[in-house]
Amino acid sequence: MARFRHLSLRTEQTYITWIKRYIFFHHKRHPRELGAEDVSAFLTHLAVNEKVAALTQNQAFHALVFLYRQVLKIELPQLEGIVRAPQKRRLPVVLTREETEAVLARLSHNNRLLASLLYGAGLRLMEAVRLRVKDVDFGVVRYQ
Repeated sequence: MARFRHLSLRTEQTYITWIKRYIFFHHKRHPRELGAEDVSAFLTHLAVNEKVAALTQNQAFHALVFLYRQVLKIELPQLEGIVRAPQKRRLPVVLTREETEAVLARLSHNNRLLASLLYGAGLRLMEAVRLRVKDVDFGVVRYQ
């Protein structure tokens, strides 16, 4: 179902992992037998007992929503009573242009090309790794 919806392989693997953890948390009961209260209990367990980050808890939530909506074709009612994991507020670290150039200058040729694509084109790592020569228009590329 995940491939049919064109989700990335990593997303598919992550969703499978969360779904397995959810099923094992409820002692291998089938998800059709479980409801909104059970989803809430699992998500609360993640925040309270396992102390996961807010983004991790959110990822587990989306995996379970995918399971119920897309796979089981069951619409979950509004989930209530979930203890949310605390969000950490932090400023992102951003390198100056000079710092970025210094880092890129220290990389070998192939690694520099890949890092330049990640930085300059805003590609994700797997997007850059899977990039093929035919995907690049060398008429507009300026590589130093």
